[in-house]
Amino acid sequence: MLTFETPQGALIMKPEHLAIAGWAGRDQAGVQHHIEELAELGVKPPSSVPLFYRASGQLLTQDENVEMLGGEGSGEAEVCLVSDSEGRLWVTLASDHTDRKLEAVGVAESKQLCAKPVASQAWALEEIRDHWDSLELSSEIEENGHTVTYQQGTLAELLDVDTLLAKLPAALKRGASLVPNTLLLCGTVPAIGGIRPSPRFSMTLNDPVLNRRLSHVYSVIELEVAQ
Repeated sequence: MLTFETPQGALIMKPEHLAIAGWAGRDQAGVQHHIEELAELGVKPPSSVPLFYRASGQLLTQDENVEMLGGEGSGEAEVCLVSDSEGRLWVTLASDHTDRKLEAVGVAESKQLCAKPVASQAWALEEIRDHWDSLELSSEIEENGHTVTYQQGTLAELLDVDTLLAKLPAALKRGASLVPNTLLLCGTVPAIGGIRPSPRFSMTLNDPVLNRRLSHVYSVIELEVAQ
């Protein structure tokens, strides 16, 4: 079960579907940058863009301490659409934490291996739809004992909501929207200085128009890989 604090009260849901939109940048040059960024790690380019990777809803967690196998994983801050039991859309924040070593073998498999941390606050999509592009997505990591900015951008860099929903595969679509009890991670902005792991990941979605923000911080507990 996931619980979100919203201006309208608590939203409690049991996620039945989880999808992750890959290569979802609005600017094709930016998409190519991310493809090349991952290619340096041995990740094969996508067959088409965007792609919707499926993963188990059981991976979603709002815990502040998350166990991950080995030390090859890293987070990615993403705006996340939530379709509740009635199909109403909400916006929250999630991290597409991914095992980068396995990603070189198979992107879908690497996403399924890692927990997906999710914020505990959400906004109704209708409250921000008209200024979607102005929302600011950022993340920070710990590096050499210091907190450094890892990602920084706006949602204008990603596909807009209507375009993304229109491209959904049939299994995730109900009419022009998401099927109920579904979370969709909507893409990310490039990492500053390259993709790399960190024991702590902090992410924020800032709304400068309504002067509010969503945030979540989690620490990675690294599990030893038996050989």
